[in-house]
Amino acid sequence: MIKQILNRLPRKPSKSSDNREGGGASSSNASTSSRNSDSSSNRYAKSGGSAFSGISSSPNSGLSQGNKVYQVVNAKLNGDMFATSFEELPSFKDIPNSERQNLFIRKLNLCCVVFDFSDPTKNLKEKDIKRQTLLELVDYVSSANGKFVEIVIQEIVKMVSVNLFRPLPSPPRENKVLDAFDFEDEEPSTHPAWPHLQVVYELFLRFVVSPETDAKLAKRYIDHSFILRLLDLFDSEDPRERDSLKTVLHRIYGKFMAHRPFIRKAINNIFYRFIFETGKHNGIAELLEVLGSIINGFALPLKEEHKLFLVRLLIPLHKPKCIPAYHQQLSYCITQFVEKDCKLADTVIRGLLKYWPITNSSKEVMFLGELEEVLEATQLAEFQRCMVPLFCQIGRCLSSSHFQVAERALFLWNNHQIENLIKQNRSAVLPIIIPSLERNARSHWNPAVQSLTLNVRKIFSDTDPELFDECLQTFQEKEARENEVKSKREATWKRLEEIAAMKATSNQAVLVASK
Repeated sequence: MIKQILNRLPRKPSKSSDNREGGGASSSNASTSSRNSDSSSNRYAKSGGSAFSGISSSPNSGLSQGNKVYQVVNAKLNGDMFATSFEELPSFKDIPNSERQNLFIRKLNLCCVVFDFSDPTKNLKEKDIKRQTLLELVDYVSSANGKFVEIVIQEIVKMVSVNLFRPLPSPPRENKVLDAFDFEDEEPSTHPAWPHLQVVYELFLRFVVSPETDAKLAKRYIDHSFILRLLDLFDSEDPRERDSLKTVLHRIYGKFMAHRPFIRKAINNIFYRFIFETGKHNGIAELLEVLGSIINGFALPLKEEHKLFLVRLLIPLHKPKCIPAYHQQLSYCITQFVEKDCKLADTVIRGLLKYWPITNSSKEVMFLGELEEVLEATQLAEFQRCMVPLFCQIGRCLSSSHFQVAERALFLWNNHQIENLIKQNRSAVLPIIIPSLERNARSHWNPAVQSLTLNVRKIFSDTDPELFDECLQTFQEKEARENEVKSKREATWKRLEEIAAMKATSNQAVLVASK
């Protein structure tokens, strides 16, 4: 009996509170009204942040409860229960300095309302009020002349989390094979809420770079959970958002030194998932662009961790089909490593040869361009370690029937650094590539390729005539032997055809004696 009575007790104030609010009277119980999502969303603008007091009670509440705020607010907006009290707050210049911080927090809470942009005709006035309020917040943060206190940092991170962190739409392309050309031709989709998101990104960027932001205090709220959710947004299909994320992440990396190892590790995990699992990600180019700046700042000698990053991630990034979307940024990162430590050139070149495309000519042209940048930063000792397999591949490119591949391979001799490396090792290089040069000069269908081949051929003949003549003679002898073997094989097949034709009426097997 006592247990039943106690079970009823918590329901009585809630029921009476609902009845009082349903009748239109104001509730005297503050804790009950803060738990009631309807009443809190109707009074948050007047209460100076009390509408979200239940969410911001803990230091990391802006991060752990971001989705909850997003769901609660959208439930009100999408259900046509939007509050009539959503009104524009006074401007900062209209109130004394002592009240501006409180107004700043109230404006931040006002901007925690997330609107539905799928219907462009809905809540137009409220959307405009929010955008103007966000712009005021940007100006306030930019012109701040005093350190941001903890409650302000907490409210800023909470507002940013509520507006930015959302489930990204997943297009139905799991079974679609993305061709490189299809990937480039796809029209980028844009987020309908970008007019608000753009200002939120700008506000957060100004906050991060502001000298009034204490990094030690802010890192309590811009923590590992926040960074992971920020990195998840790099898969957004809106290129404008990815560009803003790139700038914000770079500033966070520069401001919060304690987070640097974690950021690198989190980016590594994104790359692992992309290379070995999904093969699909929209923000690889932007992440590589951030990494390019990070690699540029690596101290010498390079740590083993950074070398492993090159071998295990950057080089395997040459494998996915959608490499045209990020190859420029990837090539820059690779070149940065070689310029910082020339001993890595052999590792990089052998990695390129491992993932060298066989049937994709446009990808092969990209690899040749990257190879030229790497060879330009390669020293003689590293070049000699990998020149044999390297020029076996270059020889195959010279013989390609695709004129752009052959032409791009021949352009390597226009680089003076590469030309000098080849000249110093001509005794090893020329025997490998002279068959391709001779065949191109005789019978390649493209006149430009023939002309470039003759120029390269002349470089070798002018540099070392004796070596050139010797290699040419060796090639001609080998070609003569191959032609002899070919003519014997054709004669054998012709004799077989003649014998088969003579005994075509017989059902017995024909035994042909070898000569």
